[in-house]
Amino acid sequence: MSFRYIGSKSRLVEKIITFIGPPKEGAFFIDALCGTGVVAEAAAKLGWNIRINDNLQSAVISAGARLISQEQASFNKLGGYAKAIDKLNAATPNRGSMWSMYSPASFDLCGIERRYFTEDNAARIDAMRTLISGWREANLIDEIEERLLIADLFGALNRVANIAGTFGCFLSKWTSQSQEKIAMRCRELKATSVCVQATVGDVFDVHNSPQDLVYLDPPYTKRQYASYYHILETVALDDEPRVEGVAGLRPWKDRASDFCYKTRALKTLSQLVSNLEAQKILLSYSSEGHICMEEMKAELSKISDFTIHPMGEIGRYRPNKAASKTGSDVSEFLVELEKPVDRLSIVQNKNFMAANPLIVENYA
Repeated sequence: MSFRYIGSKSRLVEKIITFIGPPKEGAFFIDALCGTGVVAEAAAKLGWNIRINDNLQSAVISAGARLISQEQASFNKLGGYAKAIDKLNAATPNRGSMWSMYSPASFDLCGIERRYFTEDNAARIDAMRTLISGWREANLIDEIEERLLIADLFGALNRVANIAGTFGCFLSKWTSQSQEKIAMRCRELKATSVCVQATVGDVFDVHNSPQDLVYLDPPYTKRQYASYYHILETVALDDEPRVEGVAGLRPWKDRASDFCYKTRALKTLSQLVSNLEAQKILLSYSSEGHICMEEMKAELSKISDFTIHPMGEIGRYRPNKAASKTGSDVSEFLVELEKPVDRLSIVQNKNFMAANPLIVENYA
């Protein structure tokens, strides 16, 4: 991953993994709000089976790419991984949707000059994404190889994006980095394969069992990831949405997270933890979040044993140099939740009956 992601635990992962422990037979480590998947990657190194989920396709692609092995991405029909990347870098620029929506060419379309990418780089992004789709349709690559290349394209376009840190908006003046020619790069793939299951959807729908270990890293702040990373989502879905405003946002409110609303966050978290069947849950928490730690402890202690582990301080997300000069650090914590066995039985029975309404009716 070559770009900063709000809330990424890359600087804390070595501390977090000390609380994950060795895998149980047949159990999964579930990164239910996976983001870039850095914690899931660490759990995989410990031998866990992995299940990742996010409500953004782009996040699941990014997280899944971290777990791909050399065996899974041989690119035999294209002469190997490196050859595939070379072909993508050599693709003839194509004036498609990225060019028309997110480069200065947008001025002719909507009267707004969006400076996310130079016209040349935007046209190259279009060409690369079209070529990846074409290879998949022609069965020259499989689904895993396709996802790997899309994730590699995320990294490439980020390196030349004219942004402060996220894709929430573009900069008015071009950076020197944005003037460089976009180029995809091979990443180091894993030496061995692990069992990975990936879903895109509501965190409440993620399958889990009592023996699984669930890791939760909710956003906690008002920043909606669906709007901050809208361009990545468009590249992931390979669609042509109707975009709006100066920033050219794709429709995103159907992906808005309740965790990003101060009035809903704690209730949503409590409901989620209560509904999970897993006995053990690890929950990341930041002092920057809009849930009060004491209120969270009081609420979640009704559901499970509650233990707080300080993770230290890290730099707050800073989109520009001015913010870096005035920004303070934030304190990070890992909350360890463990449900009593009797509580687990109640949750399992409730979830079983909810999934089998006819049985509920007969039981009643």
